[in-house]
Amino acid sequence: MSIASEILARRMGLPRAHTHDVVCEPDQRAVMDDGVVLLADRWVAQATRDRPQPTVLVRSPYGRKQAMALLFARLLAERGLQVAIQSTRGTFGSGGEFSPFDERPDGLATLRWLREQPWHTGRIGMIGPSYLGLVQWAVAPEAGPDLAALAIQVSASQFHGQTWAGGGLSLETAASWLVLVAQQERRMAPLAIVMALRKLPAVLAELPLGDLDELATGAPVLWWREGLANPGREDTFWVARDFAAGVTKVTAAVQLVGGWNDIVLPWMLEDFAALQEAGRDVQLIIGPWSHIAPGALTAGIREGIAWLRAHLLGDDRLVGPEHVRLFVTGEREGAGWRAFPSWPPPDTGEWPLWLGDQGRLRDEEPTEEEPGGDRYRYDPADPTPSLGGPVLLAREPVTDNRALEARPDVVTYTTPPLPSVVEAIGTVRVEIWLRTSSPFFDVFARVCEVDAGGVSRNVCDALARVAPGILEPGEDGSWPVAFDLWPMGHRFAAGHRIRLQVSSGAHPRYARNPGTGEDPATATTLRPIDVEVLHDGRHPSRLVLPMSHGALRVRFP
Repeated sequence: MSIASEILARRMGLPRAHTHDVVCEPDQRAVMDDGVVLLADRWVAQATRDRPQPTVLVRSPYGRKQAMALLFARLLAERGLQVAIQSTRGTFGSGGEFSPFDERPDGLATLRWLREQPWHTGRIGMIGPSYLGLVQWAVAPEAGPDLAALAIQVSASQFHGQTWAGGGLSLETAASWLVLVAQQERRMAPLAIVMALRKLPAVLAELPLGDLDELATGAPVLWWREGLANPGREDTFWVARDFAAGVTKVTAAVQLVGGWNDIVLPWMLEDFAALQEAGRDVQLIIGPWSHIAPGALTAGIREGIAWLRAHLLGDDRLVGPEHVRLFVTGEREGAGWRAFPSWPPPDTGEWPLWLGDQGRLRDEEPTEEEPGGDRYRYDPADPTPSLGGPVLLAREPVTDNRALEARPDVVTYTTPPLPSVVEAIGTVRVEIWLRTSSPFFDVFARVCEVDAGGVSRNVCDALARVAPGILEPGEDGSWPVAFDLWPMGHRFAAGHRIRLQVSSGAHPRYARNPGTGEDPATATTLRPIDVEVLHDGRHPSRLVLPMSHGALRVRFP
């Protein structure tokens, strides 16, 4: 019996263990198509060790011992699920060289190996968050009918969207993961990781970005340099690592668990929408979590066990009937967990709020005669800082934004106090007209809720990179920039105000735009950019919130 697993299971609210007498058969050798050997550990209840049975496959670049074994092997084995947890290529004893996200060939070869094992028979399931979720998408379209269930948490079928979010490099997240992977197998790895992360902020201020790997880890990292040199989703590097085209071909039952402040939420929802449109068996759960939040891990394992037992063992007693379960954040009364038949929720419409003079966010479109514009200067040598939001290692992504909003390179637009609660669930969009001194610039937009005391807390945001060829200006030289923000499920309280921030960066969350059009990997010249946010009758900049058609439309006095 593992005392650690018993304590952890109680804290996570897992179903009662069937047994604590489980065994691990380490270092099972799986030969890949090119002869490289990957290692896996088999976890199974002692009482059924000699009985062929369905298997849950876990493929991980983070090892298969200690915490990984406890969370994704022992806890499942104690609840009747046989597990094979494998170290991916080039990690923790497996041969070859680690090549992030390129997991289809090894994943399919591992499935063939698994089917040949005398201890396996019948259905196969997979489980895991983040990278452990991507490896599931890598094999699912071609796995065959015995792949019965996927339990995917805070992950998506492609990571290009998250890495180059809106066209700008997700610098802090990418660099943090680079450091974690580089340090995780070193002696005293936890200490090495902490020390490297402490040095990272200074490294993120350095240019060019192409040297970041060497500055952060002490040596060049091939995959970092390849990914940076090939930013387009159509580039060969990313095509081999993009599994989105196969999502609708997946026949396995899919469970997706995400968080409103998770780094991959928009792309996870694209996967859900594709499965939903194709009529597949899919369940969506979104909580008030970031990527590494304990709540996301807990929910993922708890719900994943229920999902896998239902589809591998025929025990569906712990699976809820709802297709979509969301935790609505914000105003307390009416917030919390809700069930919906689909995403986005049915009967969802749009509530437009237009930017106006004197920092107003209003419910009336500007007339043709109304002039309007607000100016700021973005200096990449003193970039607008990031504060909160979806970042890989952020555990408290929602924070007070007043210090950020006080900067001269940030403009804000705010509604009057809301006369009633406003509930917004779905996709959030901004359409902003700008004039700029350079055709190479970024737009960062963020929605906040401002309470009666003036505290401004972020709800959702996103960045869009603009350049000729990506977007073209209008006849008067203004740029119409329109893009989606992170989705939201939020209730704005009566008496509070809705605020939209507009700026041209959020460093180091996103790599700063140098303003010159240079290759981001090699750019070293930084050029300040003058920006004017337009909101006159010919340039009706606006924020569009998702609201139910049946909801009362708020009208401001």
